[in-house]
Amino acid sequence: MAKVAIVGATGYTALELIKILLNHPQAEIAALASRQEGSPPIEMIHPSLSGRLNLACENLTAAQVAERARFVFTALPHVAAMAVVPDFLKAGCRVVDLSADYRFNHPTVYEKWYGHKHTDPGRLGKTVYGLPELFGDRIPGADVIANPGCYTSTAILGLAPFLCQDLIDPKDIIIDAKSGVSGAGRTPKLNTLYSECNESIAAYAVGNHRHEPEIDQVLSDASGQSVEVTFTPHLVPMDRGILCTMYARPKRTLTEADALNAMRAFYEGKPFVRVVQQLPATKDVAHTNYCHMTARLAHGRLVVLSVVDNLIKGAAGVAVQNFNLMNGFPETTGLPR
Repeated sequence: MAKVAIVGATGYTALELIKILLNHPQAEIAALASRQEGSPPIEMIHPSLSGRLNLACENLTAAQVAERARFVFTALPHVAAMAVVPDFLKAGCRVVDLSADYRFNHPTVYEKWYGHKHTDPGRLGKTVYGLPELFGDRIPGADVIANPGCYTSTAILGLAPFLCQDLIDPKDIIIDAKSGVSGAGRTPKLNTLYSECNESIAAYAVGNHRHEPEIDQVLSDASGQSVEVTFTPHLVPMDRGILCTMYARPKRTLTEADALNAMRAFYEGKPFVRVVQQLPATKDVAHTNYCHMTARLAHGRLVVLSVVDNLIKGAAGVAVQNFNLMNGFPETTGLPR
């Protein structure tokens, strides 16, 4: 039984992590950490956990966490994570970090897109990117994993089969992405207030979204060629889910059957990717750790559609996939299917 801690236990992703781990036969939640005053019981922060977990959210040091658990999920905001991850590693813990702090190869790229100096730059470029479908062989021996984001997972999974098999132009890719409101986190923001986002759909961060360089980097690393995408996100008035519609230029003539077969061959044996014939919808994967994807040909373009639940396959679920691989458990253990 692996004793685990969740650091940053008040957000939506932490709630999903807790719910998954409560049903995990090889995990015991031993500590919850946050900066909430008064160490409130977790059920006061997440009422849906009432009667299910008798733990308080405590303001714990890394050493205190390490006394209770040997495995840590850091569900902290960007910048906050890199301030504590080195301490957990020094204390002998293994870590899955759900922030963006360890996803980039170079500190200058991180600093450009996140606006903060990286305080642990020596680990950048050495930390395994935790997308098991692409880098699963690197995950078991790692002490820290950079858990991918929800937009990035959805887009990368959809495009990787075609880039890794050299079927599309790596410099002519457009990603039209749409996310539910929970993707913006639990902290109140003007554009995610009910009266602002309900009955409305809006693009944001056009041309300067911080996930674009992450997608470029990971697809370049996976395919061995320089990849550049144009990424445009949209906020959709629903709780959860991400849909990416992606447009690419084939390098040779492809049929729809060719495209689907390329996806199926690439993800053969990958338990959480399903290549489907029908056009996928976010409800198809809600509350599961699956990614559904398909492809079409239109006017000389390959059109790839990919959907995930942003809180599970886009965050907490893939974190538990990584946890399973790091601990030698079957990859699917405890995950909602």
